[in-house]
Amino acid sequence: MTSMVTQRKPRPSRYLTTPTRPIQVDRDRSIAGLLEKMEGAGFGARQLAEAHRIWLDMLGDNTVIFVAASGPLIPAGMRRLLAYVVKNRFVDVLVLSGTLIFHDLHETLGRQHYQAHPSMPDAELEAAQVARTLDVLASEEEYREAAEWVSGFVNQLDQTRAYSVRELLHLLGRELSEISTDDGVLTAAFKSRVPVFCPDIADSLIVAGIATARFEKKNNFQFDLAQDALDIAQIFARARATGTIQIGGGAPRTFLQQAQNSMDVIKAPARSGHKYAVQIGTEVLPTGGRSGLSVNDENFIYGKLARGASTSYVNCDPTIALPILITALSQTGAKYMKGRKRPNFTLARELTVDVP
Repeated sequence: MTSMVTQRKPRPSRYLTTPTRPIQVDRDRSIAGLLEKMEGAGFGARQLAEAHRIWLDMLGDNTVIFVAASGPLIPAGMRRLLAYVVKNRFVDVLVLSGTLIFHDLHETLGRQHYQAHPSMPDAELEAAQVARTLDVLASEEEYREAAEWVSGFVNQLDQTRAYSVRELLHLLGRELSEISTDDGVLTAAFKSRVPVFCPDIADSLIVAGIATARFEKKNNFQFDLAQDALDIAQIFARARATGTIQIGGGAPRTFLQQAQNSMDVIKAPARSGHKYAVQIGTEVLPTGGRSGLSVNDENFIYGKLARGASTSYVNCDPTIALPILITALSQTGAKYMKGRKRPNFTLARELTVDVP
């Protein structure tokens, strides 16, 4: 005799528990206050508001905060915003693309990027030696001058040993700090003792400058990429909790994901994964539900996550989301920073980290 088990139909009240709250106009509301209202909305509004809340939670939870960023953020006008969160230690570790770092160096040297107009023909721009990135322009000659500056800097370094990319970027930040009048990402990182990693530095004009030094001066500068892997493994091993803010994708995000698995190289105990994760970009996911995602899909977005991790995927152009998010942090983050026990780094030839 076969017994029939009747599955109980779930009640709607099990799910319909939190009504959305329509956003009302308030002319006196700050950016942070607007995001607070957006937490009661849906779609992108809620995700951006949750990203702000998660960032504050990381600050309040003594989390080591990693930022992985790529794309033409600097030409688009995000340089001072990124420098602000570094200078104020709203972040602890940077993993940046080579192109982003070169754009930052270019502007820190006093150069600029310029707005383009759709009517500007590419052929004419090329003839005028003007580079276009979407709707932003730059002088190719000034780019070459920035690469030549790197070449001259590398010629001052010790050629008898290799340098990790992280150490080179720290030294570049120090050199730029002595001549710049306006802090960028590298100078803010140097002054705030925030390590900067760059897994794809070869995909930038920084390496073109290094190659020029090799070709013209027989400079024997070498990279020690293994040291970068050991340095970031030390950070993961010492951190009590970690969180990640991923802006765009590419090599920085992949490097950060791989770094979580590098602790076995230094024989450190395995970690459970990020406790917090935010991604800002226009790829991978539609805004909203996760029911169709497997664990591997979640890991592709954020990396390895701890059980019950707080996450937000902001399906938005970062040049829209970052000004809102970072301006809000400037209004809300200070009280979280007062009691924060952030990691302290020694950024010499080998990185050391102390987490209070």
